[in-house]
Parts: sequence; C-alpha cells; structure tokens
Amino acid sequence: MPSKYSQSPIIQFRDCRLLYKHEIVREDLWVRDGIILDPEKLFYEEKAYADIQYNCNGRLIAPGFIDVQINGCFGVDFSSNTENVEAGLQKVAQGLLEHGVTSFCPTVITSSQEIYKKILPKIKKTIGSKKGAGILGVHLEGPFISKEKNGAHPVNLIKSYDQNGFQDVLNIYQNLEDVAIVTLAPELSKSADVIRELRKRNIVVSVGHSMGNLSDAETATTHGSTFITHLFNAMLPFHHRDPGIVGLLTSSKIPENSRIFYGMISDGIHTHPAALRIAHRAHPDGIVLITDAMAAMGLSPGCHNLGSQVVEINGNSAHLAGTTTLAGSIATMQKCVKHFKLASGCSTVEALEGASLHPAQLLEIEQRKGTLDYNTDADFVFLDDDLNVHATYIAGELVWPRQTSHSMA
Repeated sequence: MPSKYSQSPIIQFRDCRLLYKHEIVREDLWVRDGIILDPEKLFYEEKAYADIQYNCNGRLIAPGFIDVQINGCFGVDFSSNTENVEAGLQKVAQGLLEHGVTSFCPTVITSSQEIYKKILPKIKKTIGSKKGAGILGVHLEGPFISKEKNGAHPVNLIKSYDQNGFQDVLNIYQNLEDVAIVTLAPELSKSADVIRELRKRNIVVSVGHSMGNLSDAETATTHGSTFITHLFNAMLPFHHRDPGIVGLLTSSKIPENSRIFYGMISDGIHTHPAALRIAHRAHPDGIVLITDAMAAMGLSPGCHNLGSQVVEINGNSAHLAGTTTLAGSIATMQKCVKHFKLASGCSTVEALEGASLHPAQLLEIEQRKGTLDYNTDADFVFLDDDLNVHATYIAGELVWPRQTSHSMA
C-alpha cells in the first residue's frame, strides 16, 4: 500500500542558527518538496529521517529577502523596457539572487497609458527557481500622485481622477491581474472610492508622493490603505501641529484589525540615521525595507534611463541628471539590511524581519513567505554575523552560492 507521505528526499541542514519565531535559535532545518518540515511530525508520525544532510558550519539561516519596491537594476528599467520585458525581468530576477532576494515586486513609476498597455500584460507572477527570484506582482507607483511631490516621476504624466474615479484607474492601467501594490496620493478627490475598489481585488494600497495631511492619510486607512511608500521621501515633512503621513506611525485612528506598514530606503542617502531611529522606535513592527533600486544598481557610474528621465550615478547616489533630486537608490537589499541595523541600533532579528517577515505580512502571504515556520516555502539565505549573504535558496534548492557554505555530511 503506498505511503500517504511524500517519497521525495528529506534534507537536513544541521549545525546552523535559525531566525525562528522572532528569535535566533540553535536548531536544524528540515526541507522536503520545497517546504519546511516539522521535525517532530517527521520523526514521530512518519518515522522518517534525513536522506541528505548538510553541515552549515554555524551559519545563520534567515528567510529570503522580499523587495516590494524595485524599479529595476543591472541595466534594466521596468518603466521603459517595453520591447524586451520578459528578458529584462529574467535578468533582474537572476541577479537579485546574489543579494539574498528570493521574491520581489517589479515597480513601474508614473508612465503613459501606452507604456502600461505594453508592459503590464507581460509582467506575470512567477515562482522563484534557479532562474531567479519569484515575482509577487507589480507595484504601480503612480500616476495618481501629487505633482508637487513628484520626485523622479515625470510631471506631465501625473493624473487626477475625473468623475469616474476607479474607471480612470482601469482606463490608465487596463490590466490589474498581476498587480500587488498601487501607490497613490490620498488627498486626491475620489481616492477613497479607488482604494476600496483596489482592496476588493486584494491589491495593497500605499499612500505616497503626496501633499496630504494626517487626516487624509487616516481617511485612506479607513478605506483599506495599509502602506506608506518610502517614508519621509516625497511627502510633507513632519510638523508638530500636523505630522502629515508620517503621523500614521503613531495614529490612534487606525482601524481595528488593521496595521500600518511603511517602506524605508535604508541606503545611507535617502534617509538620515536619526530619521531611521525615530521611525523604528515609533513603530518597529511596521518597517518594510525596500531598495527603491533603479537601473543603475550594479552598473558603473554614468547616465542611465529611468522611465523617460535621465539619471546620473555618482558614487553611492542617483540623481536626475543636472539636478539634486534623488531618483531612486542603487543599494542592494543586503546593504539596506546591514545599514538599517547599524544606523538604527536595532537587533539582528529586527533588521532581517524588516526585509522578510514584514513585507510578507504587508502582502498577506506570511503563511507562505517571510518566515522559517513549518509548512512555509523553503526560501532562505545563509548569512555571516555581519549579515553578508553567503548563499541563497529557493524551495530548498541552492540557487546562488558565494562559496561553499556547507558540506554534505
């Protein structure tokens, strides 16, 4: 009689430290069929043991990083690459493995209706593999944002809603099937209706690129918004009489059973260390580390395209050519995690959860991603004590090795 249990090989990662249940513990990690196993059930119910063992030599194993805002990298810009969308996505997905990213949301900034029509149907959700990190859905940043807080977004393409509200969204994007996040300015007329309609489709709504005050942001949360796009950047500065969108971090008007998350570009340029510390201490469970990386990440200094704009790379920063306006970062997620820990003074656990657990919770996929809990996807990274990535795994399979990070026992 065939067994009710899978006959696939059981893999045991031993002599390792795991980020498990908000702690770093000395435990082994067990994997089969790309899923993390409960060893007690394995031993006592199946009477099974490991088919393959790996010695991890004391390495820290953490959930794979999830980047929910990345405009491109390695020469690929998601907002302008209209002719070779699939090839560009593949190049980015493959390159991100080196930096510990196992899942990401390709981000398309404010663009024309024609660009959305060409690009969006070609960005599909995917399962990660040796070919690259998985795609969790598109992050549409704009065009329904504030012209006064456009940042690197082309002002001439920014839109407001007319009397149709959500129909305007459909007319512009045309395809919402594989969209995970939409960033909009909450002060725009009809935004409440738009937020409600997006949430009906299980799309996360983020407030950002906005002149909105705290009341505007709080109203957005009552209709379903749960995210803030790159906190402190492209929004009104904190003021003691009206803290603006930043005030959501400590607002008493967040709906019951709701939680606010906020993206943070922890690249050492976009956000001062003191601001990182303020945000973290005000709302540590909401931080979502993002790279906001653009096409020049991983490339040499010089001029590169970001949508319809030209961006100049100099050192560790990216600006709109000929201006002092930041145009996105060129930092990797690995660097963002390391900088956040150093600058904020947070624990290793908090830094790693900001790049794994919290983005998974934001996207409401924490039952599959973002943890090393039993029965979740075996997407994880091997790290040293300085949080350098030494190996990346997807579904329990080694997809990028810096060097030999473990040995077969």
